[in-house]
Amino acid sequence: MKFSTVNAGGKVLYGAVTEAGFTAVNDLFPDWPTLREVVEAGGFDELAKAAEARGETHALSEVTFLPPVPGPEKIICVGVNFPDRNAEYKDGQDAPPNMSLFPRFPRSFTGHGQPLIRPPESPQLDYEGEIAIVIGKGGRRIPEAEAYDHIAAVTLCNEGTIRDWVRHAKFNVTQGKNWDSSGALGPWLVPFTDKAQLADVEIVTKVNGEVRQQDRTGRMLFPIPRQIAYISTFTTLVPGDIIVTGTPTGAGARFDPPRFLVPGDQIEVSVEGIGTLVNGVADE
Repeated sequence: MKFSTVNAGGKVLYGAVTEAGFTAVNDLFPDWPTLREVVEAGGFDELAKAAEARGETHALSEVTFLPPVPGPEKIICVGVNFPDRNAEYKDGQDAPPNMSLFPRFPRSFTGHGQPLIRPPESPQLDYEGEIAIVIGKGGRRIPEAEAYDHIAAVTLCNEGTIRDWVRHAKFNVTQGKNWDSSGALGPWLVPFTDKAQLADVEIVTKVNGEVRQQDRTGRMLFPIPRQIAYISTFTTLVPGDIIVTGTPTGAGARFDPPRFLVPGDQIEVSVEGIGTLVNGVADE
Protein backbone atom coordinates (compact mmCIF):
# COMPACT_ATOMS: atom_id res chain seq x y z
CA MET A 1 0.00 0.00 0.00
CA LYS A 2 1.13 3.57 -0.72
CA PHE A 3 0.86 6.49 1.70
CA SER A 4 0.67 10.20 0.90
CA THR A 5 0.34 13.59 2.52
CA VAL A 6 -2.29 15.73 0.80
CA ASN A 7 -4.26 18.94 1.08
CA ALA A 8 -8.01 18.43 0.85
CA GLY A 9 -10.34 21.36 1.33
CA GLY A 10 -7.64 23.37 3.07
CA LYS A 11 -6.76 20.59 5.52
CA VAL A 12 -3.50 18.65 5.50
CA LEU A 13 -4.23 14.93 5.75
CA TYR A 14 -2.31 11.71 5.40
CA GLY A 15 -3.49 8.30 4.36
CA ALA A 16 -3.47 5.59 1.73
CA VAL A 17 -3.65 5.99 -2.04
CA THR A 18 -5.18 3.48 -4.42
CA GLU A 19 -6.45 3.72 -7.98
CA ALA A 20 -9.92 4.14 -6.46
CA GLY A 21 -9.04 7.20 -4.39
CA PHE A 22 -7.51 8.49 -1.17
CA THR A 23 -8.31 7.25 2.33
CA ALA A 24 -7.55 9.71 5.13
CA VAL A 25 -6.55 7.99 8.37
CA ASN A 26 -4.63 10.70 10.26
CA ASP A 27 -7.60 11.34 12.57
CA LEU A 28 -7.33 7.74 13.82
CA PHE A 29 -3.75 8.20 15.00
CA PRO A 30 -3.51 11.33 17.18
CA ASP A 31 -0.08 10.28 18.44
CA TRP A 32 1.21 10.43 14.86
CA PRO A 33 0.38 13.94 13.60
CA THR A 34 2.27 13.45 10.30
CA LEU A 35 3.80 10.66 8.24
CA ARG A 36 7.15 11.54 9.81
CA GLU A 37 5.90 10.17 13.14
CA VAL A 38 4.43 7.14 11.33
CA VAL A 39 7.86 6.48 9.83
CA GLU A 40 9.52 6.77 13.23
CA ALA A 41 7.00 4.41 14.85
CA GLY A 42 7.09 1.87 12.03
CA GLY A 43 3.34 2.32 11.72
CA PHE A 44 2.65 1.52 8.06
CA ASP A 45 0.94 -1.80 8.82
CA GLU A 46 -1.46 -0.09 11.21
CA LEU A 47 -2.22 2.59 8.63
CA ALA A 48 -2.91 -0.07 6.01
CA LYS A 49 -5.35 -1.93 8.25
CA ALA A 50 -7.16 1.29 9.12
CA ALA A 51 -7.40 2.31 5.46
CA GLU A 52 -8.75 -1.06 4.38
CA ALA A 53 -11.42 -0.91 7.10
CA ARG A 54 -12.46 2.65 6.28
CA GLY A 55 -12.46 2.71 2.47
CA GLU A 56 -11.86 5.73 0.26
CA THR A 57 -12.73 9.13 1.74
CA HIS A 58 -11.76 11.34 -1.22
CA ALA A 59 -11.53 11.08 -4.97
CA LEU A 60 -8.01 11.72 -6.21
CA SER A 61 -9.35 14.78 -8.02
CA GLU A 62 -10.25 16.25 -4.61
CA VAL A 63 -6.75 16.19 -3.16
CA THR A 64 -3.52 18.06 -3.84
CA PHE A 65 -0.38 16.03 -3.23
CA LEU A 66 2.27 17.46 -0.92
CA PRO A 67 5.79 16.14 -0.27
CA PRO A 68 5.09 12.95 1.69
CA VAL A 69 7.31 13.60 4.73
CA PRO A 70 6.76 17.08 6.19
CA GLY A 71 9.59 18.84 7.97
CA PRO A 72 12.44 16.33 7.66
CA GLU A 73 15.47 17.28 9.73
CA LYS A 74 17.79 16.62 6.80
CA ILE A 75 17.56 16.17 3.03
CA ILE A 76 20.94 15.07 1.70
CA CYS A 77 21.53 14.58 -2.03
CA VAL A 78 24.15 12.41 -3.69
CA GLY A 79 25.70 13.83 -6.83
CA VAL A 80 27.53 12.23 -9.79
CA ASN A 81 26.52 8.66 -8.88
CA PHE A 82 26.30 6.89 -12.26
CA PRO A 83 29.20 6.01 -14.59
CA ASP A 84 27.84 7.99 -17.56
CA ARG A 85 27.14 10.94 -15.28
CA ASN A 86 30.69 10.80 -13.95
CA ALA A 87 32.03 10.74 -17.52
CA GLU A 88 30.46 14.17 -18.08
CA TYR A 89 33.19 15.57 -15.84
CA LYS A 90 36.25 15.24 -18.05
CA ASP A 91 38.78 15.02 -15.24
CA GLY A 92 40.20 11.58 -16.03
CA GLN A 93 38.75 9.90 -12.93
CA ASP A 94 36.91 6.61 -13.47
CA ALA A 95 35.15 7.17 -10.16
CA PRO A 96 35.92 9.45 -7.23
CA PRO A 97 36.95 7.73 -3.99
CA ASN A 98 34.05 9.26 -2.08
CA MET A 99 30.61 10.54 -3.01
CA SER A 100 29.69 14.18 -3.58
CA LEU A 101 26.97 15.47 -1.25
CA PHE A 102 24.90 18.61 -0.83
CA PRO A 103 21.87 19.62 1.23
CA ARG A 104 18.43 20.63 0.07
CA PHE A 105 15.87 22.47 2.16
CA PRO A 106 12.28 21.21 2.46
CA ARG A 107 10.90 24.43 0.94
CA SER A 108 12.76 23.66 -2.30
CA PHE A 109 10.35 20.77 -3.02
CA THR A 110 6.73 20.72 -4.10
CA GLY A 111 4.40 17.74 -4.52
CA HIS A 112 3.25 15.46 -7.30
CA GLY A 113 1.04 17.19 -9.85
CA GLN A 114 2.31 20.66 -8.92
CA PRO A 115 4.50 22.80 -11.20
CA LEU A 116 8.19 23.26 -10.71
CA ILE A 117 8.76 26.99 -10.40
CA ARG A 118 11.18 28.78 -12.72
CA PRO A 119 12.45 31.98 -11.06
CA PRO A 120 12.86 35.29 -12.88
CA GLU A 121 16.59 35.32 -12.04
CA SER A 122 17.39 32.44 -14.41
CA PRO A 123 15.89 30.51 -17.36
CA GLN A 124 18.06 27.47 -16.60
CA LEU A 125 15.61 25.24 -14.70
CA ASP A 126 16.69 21.63 -15.23
CA TYR A 127 15.35 18.20 -14.24
CA GLU A 128 17.00 15.26 -12.45
CA GLY A 129 15.01 12.07 -11.87
CA GLU A 130 16.01 10.09 -8.79
CA ILE A 131 14.98 7.66 -6.08
CA ALA A 132 14.73 9.04 -2.55
CA ILE A 133 14.89 6.92 0.58
CA VAL A 134 13.36 7.79 3.93
CA ILE A 135 15.20 6.79 7.08
CA GLY A 136 13.10 4.88 9.60
CA LYS A 137 15.64 3.82 12.19
CA GLY A 138 18.23 6.43 13.01
CA GLY A 139 21.85 5.89 13.80
CA ARG A 140 25.46 7.00 13.64
CA ARG A 141 28.24 5.08 11.89
CA ILE A 142 25.78 2.58 10.50
CA PRO A 143 27.58 -0.47 9.06
CA GLU A 144 26.99 -0.93 5.36
CA ALA A 145 25.80 -4.51 5.97
CA GLU A 146 23.02 -3.17 8.21
CA ALA A 147 22.06 -0.13 6.14
CA TYR A 148 18.91 -1.56 4.56
CA ASP A 149 17.49 -2.11 8.06
CA HIS A 150 17.44 1.67 8.51
CA ILE A 151 15.19 2.43 5.51
CA ALA A 152 11.48 2.89 6.20
CA ALA A 153 10.21 3.82 2.75
CA VAL A 154 11.09 4.85 -0.78
CA THR A 155 9.72 7.63 -2.94
CA LEU A 156 10.64 9.60 -6.08
CA CYS A 157 12.39 12.91 -6.60
CA ASN A 158 12.74 15.40 -9.41
CA GLU A 159 15.80 17.18 -8.10
CA GLY A 160 15.20 20.34 -10.10
CA THR A 161 18.23 22.59 -10.43
CA ILE A 162 18.93 26.16 -11.52
CA ARG A 163 22.06 25.38 -13.51
CA ASP A 164 23.84 28.71 -13.72
CA TRP A 165 23.42 29.21 -9.96
CA VAL A 166 25.34 26.02 -9.16
CA ARG A 167 28.38 27.79 -10.63
CA HIS A 168 28.11 31.06 -8.73
CA ALA A 169 30.94 30.06 -6.43
CA LYS A 170 34.19 28.15 -6.73
CA PHE A 171 33.02 24.77 -5.44
CA ASN A 172 29.55 25.17 -3.90
CA VAL A 173 26.31 24.02 -5.61
CA THR A 174 23.91 24.69 -2.73
CA GLN A 175 22.49 27.94 -4.10
CA GLY A 176 21.53 26.29 -7.40
CA LYS A 177 19.77 23.45 -5.63
CA ASN A 178 17.49 25.25 -3.20
CA TRP A 179 15.18 27.61 -5.06
CA ASP A 180 11.65 27.45 -3.66
CA SER A 181 9.56 24.73 -5.34
CA SER A 182 12.23 24.02 -7.94
CA GLY A 183 12.05 20.27 -7.30
CA ALA A 184 9.45 17.70 -6.30
CA LEU A 185 9.06 14.69 -3.99
CA GLY A 186 6.38 12.03 -4.09
CA PRO A 187 3.72 11.10 -4.95
CA TRP A 188 3.77 8.68 -2.02
CA LEU A 189 5.82 6.56 0.31
CA VAL A 190 6.15 2.89 -0.54
CA PRO A 191 7.13 0.93 2.58
CA PHE A 192 10.55 -0.67 2.20
CA THR A 193 10.45 -4.39 2.88
CA ASP A 194 13.02 -5.99 0.59
CA LYS A 195 16.36 -4.91 -0.84
CA ALA A 196 15.08 -5.94 -4.29
CA GLN A 197 13.05 -2.70 -4.24
CA LEU A 198 16.32 -0.76 -4.59
CA ALA A 199 19.18 -3.05 -5.59
CA ASP A 200 18.70 -3.03 -9.37
CA VAL A 201 15.64 -1.10 -10.53
CA GLU A 202 15.25 1.14 -13.57
CA ILE A 203 14.95 4.92 -13.32
CA VAL A 204 13.37 6.68 -16.32
CA THR A 205 12.80 10.43 -16.75
CA LYS A 206 10.65 11.72 -19.61
CA VAL A 207 10.06 15.30 -20.71
CA ASN A 208 6.94 15.73 -22.82
CA GLY A 209 6.93 11.98 -23.42
CA GLU A 210 10.56 11.83 -24.62
CA VAL A 211 12.93 9.63 -22.62
CA ARG A 212 15.78 11.83 -21.39
CA GLN A 213 17.27 9.74 -18.56
CA GLN A 214 17.39 5.96 -18.20
CA ASP A 215 19.61 3.78 -16.01
CA ARG A 216 19.51 1.17 -13.26
CA THR A 217 20.41 1.44 -9.60
CA GLY A 218 22.66 -1.61 -9.97
CA ARG A 219 25.08 0.67 -11.85
CA MET A 220 25.39 3.27 -9.09
CA LEU A 221 28.98 4.18 -8.26
CA PHE A 222 27.94 4.41 -4.60
CA PRO A 223 25.10 1.97 -3.86
CA ILE A 224 22.46 3.01 -1.37
CA PRO A 225 23.86 0.99 1.57
CA ARG A 226 27.20 2.73 1.03
CA GLN A 227 25.44 6.09 1.02
CA ILE A 228 23.81 5.40 4.38
CA ALA A 229 27.07 4.18 5.90
CA TYR A 230 29.10 7.12 4.60
CA ILE A 231 26.61 9.85 5.50
CA SER A 232 26.01 8.45 8.97
CA THR A 233 29.74 8.57 9.62
CA PHE A 234 29.67 12.34 9.97
CA THR A 235 26.05 13.06 10.93
CA THR A 236 23.45 11.19 12.94
CA LEU A 237 20.61 10.05 10.73
CA VAL A 238 17.17 10.36 12.32
CA PRO A 239 13.73 9.04 11.34
CA GLY A 240 12.26 11.07 8.51
CA ASP A 241 15.60 12.09 7.04
CA ILE A 242 15.66 11.83 3.25
CA ILE A 243 18.57 10.76 1.06
CA VAL A 244 18.20 11.57 -2.64
CA THR A 245 20.35 8.88 -4.18
CA GLY A 246 21.63 10.18 -7.54
CA THR A 247 20.50 10.89 -11.09
CA PRO A 248 21.53 9.26 -14.40
CA THR A 249 23.01 11.16 -17.30
CA GLY A 250 20.68 13.05 -19.66
CA ALA A 251 19.76 16.27 -17.85
CA GLY A 252 18.88 19.20 -20.08
CA ALA A 253 22.18 20.99 -19.47
CA ARG A 254 24.06 18.18 -21.22
CA PHE A 255 22.40 18.68 -24.60
CA ASP A 256 23.94 20.91 -27.28
CA PRO A 257 22.29 23.34 -27.17
CA PRO A 258 20.96 22.84 -23.62
CA ARG A 259 17.29 21.91 -23.28
CA PHE A 260 16.10 23.64 -20.13
CA LEU A 261 12.53 23.42 -18.88
CA VAL A 262 9.92 25.97 -19.91
CA PRO A 263 6.31 26.54 -18.88
CA GLY A 264 4.08 23.93 -20.48
CA ASP A 265 6.63 21.11 -20.17
CA GLN A 266 5.67 17.93 -18.32
CA ILE A 267 8.27 15.83 -16.55
CA GLU A 268 7.68 12.24 -15.48
CA VAL A 269 10.06 10.33 -13.19
CA SER A 270 9.24 6.62 -13.07
CA VAL A 271 10.72 3.72 -11.12
CA GLU A 272 9.40 0.19 -11.22
CA GLY A 273 7.77 -0.74 -7.94
CA ILE A 274 7.37 2.88 -6.81
CA GLY A 275 5.34 4.67 -9.48
CA THR A 276 5.54 7.93 -11.41
CA LEU A 277 6.11 11.48 -10.19
CA VAL A 278 4.61 14.02 -12.59
CA ASN A 279 5.18 17.78 -12.61
CA GLY A 280 4.67 20.69 -14.95
CA VAL A 281 6.57 23.97 -15.08
CA ALA A 282 5.41 27.50 -14.27
CA ASP A 283 7.10 30.87 -13.99
CA GLU A 284 7.26 32.48 -10.57
